[in-house]
Amino acid sequence: MTRVAVVGAAGRMGRMLVEAVAGDEQCQLGAAIIKPDDSLLGVDAGDLVGVGSLSVALTDDLTAAINDFDVLIDFTSPDLTMQNVELCRQHGKGIVIGTTGLNSDQKELLAKAAEDTAVVFAPNMSIGVNLVFKLLEMTAKVLGDDADIEVIEAHHRHKVDSPSGTALKMGEVVADTLGRDLEKCAVYGREGYTGPRDRETIGFATVRAGDVIGDHTVLFACEGERVEITHKASSRVIYARGSLRAVRFISDKRSGLYDMQDVLGLK
Repeated sequence: MTRVAVVGAAGRMGRMLVEAVAGDEQCQLGAAIIKPDDSLLGVDAGDLVGVGSLSVALTDDLTAAINDFDVLIDFTSPDLTMQNVELCRQHGKGIVIGTTGLNSDQKELLAKAAEDTAVVFAPNMSIGVNLVFKLLEMTAKVLGDDADIEVIEAHHRHKVDSPSGTALKMGEVVADTLGRDLEKCAVYGREGYTGPRDRETIGFATVRAGDVIGDHTVLFACEGERVEITHKASSRVIYARGSLRAVRFISDKRSGLYDMQDVLGLK
């Protein structure tokens, strides 16, 4: 049985993760961490999500709970995630990271931490989305440079980063397959007289509205036909399910940096 800690347990994603862990036969909730000023401090995590008492009180101190878990799940913010990564590295705890918006320096620190402990880092934990990544690679190989490529994504009005981490990952998969550098070929907005489209570019369009959980489409437009690969999320439970797959994957690993392609055996 793998003991799991959830950071941000009082949030929408955190509650979903707590409920998923509670219902998993191979995992057990060991700790549930929330903000220091949260009024829910001391409440049983199981009672919070409506599954009955789990005898795990919501706490604001991950360090104090370090002996209560084997793997940490983190969907918080870049700065807090990096603090938690360092703590897990020091104590040899595995960590599954679904946090988006990490910069290149932070990603380098993740790789460094993975020398000492097991890390799964993915911009999207959905099993379906990670299958889409594989389909994008296949499509880019077949269509090559004959297609204009655009990434269109939509999320709820509260999402703070743009484009989404998933959209960027989709762009990276396509760019890497075609031998392009996404930092040089990405176009994140068009306005005014932009001139003809450069075939080498990969465009991104972002929508923020209402309560959209997450829609992503990659458009490959050729002369005479187009291919659209789309994933639509209707519930955050898909991210929780994928996270638990990742937890089980690294439960017996001492070190290494992995992503969901590793977890799902798609590499």
